[in-house]
Amino acid sequence: MQSISVHDLHAGRQRPLIDVREEHEFAAGHVPGAVNLPMSTLGEHLDDLPAEPFDVICQVGGRSARVVEALTARGHDATNVDGGTGEWIAAGYDVES
Repeated sequence: MQSISVHDLHAGRQRPLIDVREEHEFAAGHVPGAVNLPMSTLGEHLDDLPAEPFDVICQVGGRSARVVEALTARGHDATNVDGGTGEWIAAGYDVES
């Protein structure tokens, strides 16, 4: 599985970012520019995923890793963000809410 750190993400990757946390978690604070597609409903939104390579984030990296594994098996070019939004915030990076 492909993975990057929150520092790599912050450095300015030019890829879509999918946040698979639940809506209330996303609303509380997320990486700027992220699009919320909760893991619990992702199966209903497969057509909403980008056609190009994209990154996937959650709170600590567990859910996003499972999503990346499943999507990669379906042919998507997805990369997990290790450490997730929690590590992003701990690093002092800006969040949107």
